Amino acid sequence: PKSPMKFQLLSVLALLGGASAFNAPAFTPRTSALQATATETKAFAKLPASVKPGVVTGPALLDLLDHAKTAGFAMPGVNIVGSNSINACIEAAAKYGGPIMVTFSKGGGQYIAGKAADNTDDAASIAGCIAGAKHVREVAKLYGVPVILHTDHCQKAWLPWIDGIMEANEEYFKEHGEPLFSSHMLDLSEEPLEENIAICKKYMERFAKSNILLEFELGVTGGEEDGVDNSDVDSSRLYTQPEEVMYAYEQLSQVPNAMFTCAASFGNVHGVYAPGNVDLKPEILHNTQKYMKEKLGCDDDKPMKFVFHGGSGSSVKDIQYAIEAGVIKMNIDTDTQWAYWDGIRKYEAENRPYLQGQIGNPDGEDKPNKKYYDPRMAL
Repeated sequence: PKSPMKFQLLSVLALLGGASAFNAPAFTPRTSALQATATETKAFAKLPASVKPGVVTGPALLDLLDHAKTAGFAMPGVNIVGSNSINACIEAAAKYGGPIMVTFSKGGGQYIAGKAADNTDDAASIAGCIAGAKHVREVAKLYGVPVILHTDHCQKAWLPWIDGIMEANEEYFKEHGEPLFSSHMLDLSEEPLEENIAICKKYMERFAKSNILLEFELGVTGGEEDGVDNSDVDSSRLYTQPEEVMYAYEQLSQVPNAMFTCAASFGNVHGVYAPGNVDLKPEILHNTQKYMKEKLGCDDDKPMKFVFHGGSGSSVKDIQYAIEAGVIKMNIDTDTQWAYWDGIRKYEAENRPYLQGQIGNPDGEDKPNKKYYDPRMAL
């Protein structure tokens, strides 16, 4: 049977960019990665020459994000729970012809390692994320698409989880000249602004040595997602101020080789809710870009690369308007969780008579049902 999850991801890919996004004019980024590979055979005629099939890191990642901002598309950042959802994401990207971000959460890493695995000091969460990343590195090139390897929300109390993954990144960098992961998110939005950015700056210094991009959060994404519960947060914290983004930009830009994106809050909420219950204000992102351009005195109309958390269930209008403000990635979890379950539910409903026992179905009392209850069929 066809996978509804893959169909859902294909629909999302179309929504985030549209075919025209990958037909954008050629674009020269600020870094030298594009020039360094200009003489090589381009893997993707519609993407920067530095962007090849497989995991994208370092200067090539920056080329890709700058291209997305200029061309006007956002990459889907999909939370995964195992190799089957990883493969579904990459297959959807391959069918559409665009890049994708495969995202591991702390809980997702633990799930990959197995719930019975010892998670003392986040050992299982760390090992599961590393194992998943290695799986992506082995298979991504086979699908012929660029993949960004990313980790999701990391609160202050969870920093040891990132520390453990960073050890793997640094070891991989020594051996291969690039990190295992492309980027990591630090979500210190519950802390005061100065503390949030001070910790981010400290980690940015470590990340930069291995060409890892930092995603940081300002304001709070509402709702609940994989152990991060902001359901009862004051509504004022759902909207980031331009001055906060400017402060973070100035501080992080002081780090040599710094690469970063900003998860600014503009009313976005994790989960899917009935219309009218979420008040998205993408104009906050537009106003912030205008404010920063004036303060920096630069020619770039969108000096900050934004990411969109809590994207499931958002309207096409709000998504497109956010992309116009420099959103280059939109997180998707709730919608793909439903697609995953809905596919299993439909499979069971369509094949119920063949799933009641190992032997015996409408075709005969002695007929085997193995080809129906094989887990690979439903997944």
